[in-house]
Amino acid sequence: MINLTLYKKELKSSWKLLVLIAGVLTLYITMIIGMFDPEMADALKQFEELMPEVMAAVGMTGTGDTLAGFMISYLYGMLMLVFPMVYTIIRANGLVAKYVDRGSMASLLAAPVRRTTVALTQLAALFTGMFLLLAYCTALELATAQALFPGELATAELLRLNMGLLFLQLFIGGFCFLCSCAFQDTRYSLAFGAGVPVLMYVVQMLANMGGKLENMKYATIFSLYQAEGLVNGESGAWLCAAILLAGAVLLSALAVTVFRRKDLHL
Repeated sequence: MINLTLYKKELKSSWKLLVLIAGVLTLYITMIIGMFDPEMADALKQFEELMPEVMAAVGMTGTGDTLAGFMISYLYGMLMLVFPMVYTIIRANGLVAKYVDRGSMASLLAAPVRRTTVALTQLAALFTGMFLLLAYCTALELATAQALFPGELATAELLRLNMGLLFLQLFIGGFCFLCSCAFQDTRYSLAFGAGVPVLMYVVQMLANMGGKLENMKYATIFSLYQAEGLVNGESGAWLCAAILLAGAVLLSALAVTVFRRKDLHL
């Protein structure tokens, strides 16, 4: 179903960005997990009291009594959402729209390979990079927590947390890939593929501030990622995660269909 030569080529093209994003997340993950102690918790609480709306906007509210709760507040409110999303947006655009915009899609389709195979290969390369990034973060979180606070972080809780995050990123990836397949010009691919997820995150930030804007969270996909519920194994959180996964599958299937029928003007 995929072309291995093309798949390996795209993975090779992804590694620099993947290493860059992983490096940034390494810094934040190790630093924030290391901040899980009573003295630092008091300092963070004081900072939250000084700027409650700003901290709420980026999801950094409440220090949490457990390491998992602390990580949800200070890692999964913004950092673990935004940086993987940046990787997804850039790579999704580069896998199809950039080829078409530069007129080099002809070289991909010159070989006796069906369009469906090309689309599935590019999609597989995108999703593989996303999976590798989150798998690395999971391993790093477990190793850092075990080194600094042995026994404080349950492996099952973290796996549930990051599985839900993977489903969210797959949904975003499916949407970005659809935009990449739908537009001939990379400017429009980025405008929609990046613009819509970023706009949704901004709306989520405004909703997090509470007040009259709180109900705006239901207009974003980020409300379907219920980190605390996943850690606690709540059925409602799993249902939301399943919706994200189903959406990712539907968007990906639609993207492949659009690419197969697209007039590429080759």
